[in-house]
Amino acid sequence: MAAVAQPLRPFFPATPNTVLTKGAPVPELFHAIDPLKDPRWEEFVQRHPRSSIFHTTAWLSALQRSYGYEPLAFTSSPDGTPLRNGVVFSRVSSWLVRPRLVGLPFSDHADPLLNNDSELADLFAFLERGQAEGKWRKIELRPMQPGSPFVDWAKFRDGRKYLLHTLDLQPNLEQLFRALHKDSIQRKIRRAAREGLSYEEGRSESLLRTFYALTALTRRRQSLPPPPFAWFKNVLACLGDRALIRVARKNAKPIAAIFTLRHKDTVVYKYGCSDARFHNLGGVPFLLWKTIEDAKRLGATTVDFGRSDSDNDGLITFKERFGARSSFLIYKTYPQGRVGLHSELWQERAAKRVFALLPQKVLVLVGGLVYPHIG
Repeated sequence: MAAVAQPLRPFFPATPNTVLTKGAPVPELFHAIDPLKDPRWEEFVQRHPRSSIFHTTAWLSALQRSYGYEPLAFTSSPDGTPLRNGVVFSRVSSWLVRPRLVGLPFSDHADPLLNNDSELADLFAFLERGQAEGKWRKIELRPMQPGSPFVDWAKFRDGRKYLLHTLDLQPNLEQLFRALHKDSIQRKIRRAAREGLSYEEGRSESLLRTFYALTALTRRRQSLPPPPFAWFKNVLACLGDRALIRVARKNAKPIAAIFTLRHKDTVVYKYGCSDARFHNLGGVPFLLWKTIEDAKRLGATTVDFGRSDSDNDGLITFKERFGARSSFLIYKTYPQGRVGLHSELWQERAAKRVFALLPQKVLVLVGGLVYPHIG
């Protein structure tokens, strides 16, 4: 059962305030807005060049519906004026975890939509005050590194590290296909065609259930619980035609599925799943090539292949064999340091050993219990 969303609480006044720094009052530039109620937020996201699907009100609504996370955006723009900057978070809080700000949960990245290091420093002072007053225990930002305007992250600590893979769609389809790895990708796409794999896409309840059944199989292999079914249902409901399920079948049997998102000129490969018994038929490469073809037809310029754990060599190699280029994705946290991160990683490894022992039906139930606390 999804957590019940709590109403937005005014942590700070919406007008400029003052804080004390070394005994002297200085203006506090940032204040909180509710991005789901303030119409300026979506307009700002649509025009900002570094925005992503994860900044949108649709994605924030899906997070709130599914997990009860309270959306917060901080800006220095006065009320009644167009937003010139903004950083969005979800406030994650439950009976199991103390309140923390995550920008954003279950999102590969969500760049702070600020203009320079000066704004980043002002934001940090604002967030630090909230942390000192007990409004939140921890803060996590998930910035994009390529093209970032920020240099001075000195007050934040490095958190989780990933690789982010993106594919440039400017070449034509023939050039993109030639750039695929000949043996492991081109060959599998051709094998899928010879095997007569069928293809279906859409947002129907039946396709969602097919996708979720394959997701549960995949997470079982990974010794992880799947996200709640309601999460995927809410993403489809909130994002509408910006979300899409693609399924490959062999003789009417589902063998692979992927879940993609779209924002402006970028298509995002968010989730993938498959039946391992049919990996030799090339179901996932077949679906990803369909995604690339569709992205080109829609005029997209980039496919975002999402993040990969830096030690997941198999997944990294798979994405690189599509011609995708990698860049570092380093989350920024305050005040937690490396000792805390190592402790988290140890806990996750211990949890996976326990999950590996659970039957699949139990693992699905566990997912519904643990994901609201994860953020």
